[in-house]
Amino acid sequence: MWAKPAEHAPSRRRNRRLFGVRAIRRLRRCEDGSTAIEFAFVSVPFFALLFAILETALVFWTTQVLETAVTDASRLIYTGQFQDQHAAATPEEMRTAFRDEICARVVALISCSTMLQVDVRRFGDFGSVTVDPLIDGEGAFSSDAFGFQASGEREVVVVRAAIEYPVFVTLLDASRANLANGRRLIVASAAFRNEPFGQ
Repeated sequence: MWAKPAEHAPSRRRNRRLFGVRAIRRLRRCEDGSTAIEFAFVSVPFFALLFAILETALVFWTTQVLETAVTDASRLIYTGQFQDQHAAATPEEMRTAFRDEICARVVALISCSTMLQVDVRRFGDFGSVTVDPLIDGEGAFSSDAFGFQASGEREVVVVRAAIEYPVFVTLLDASRANLANGRRLIVASAAFRNEPFGQ
């Protein structure tokens, strides 16, 4: 049987050691994965910022859509059309009907019929206007503040519509959630004096 010469063993060990040193040097010089590692460090704050910007834009857009819908629907009360159409309805039926009028003008992003709460109050003049707070002392959305009062001509009317909007990105700005359950309350309102529609 052929035996390897013993004198070659140290040179083989030296060659392996040199190969290991060369591989480490090559690894130090190699920058193929540096981009991926740098992106891993930057990606979390980048995507958090991106989604926070998108969510903020959605909240502003939803608020604007709701404000416009409340203003448009309130014209039906302002001109007396809504009162004429629902003269025989109960206050709760009128509140549901008015909510449907608002929801007909709201597009996308919210489940209007289940999320929207509507409050309509009448007053003798603007100086006597008082409304209940929508958030109680524990930071919860107070549904007791909502009702419907049918109004007549020349009466002052305050309309409020509110939704609990979900907050998805809280990493950068937790203060956007203003309710104890982690949601944001979006409120749209309108205040006006009814026309003399009885004349």
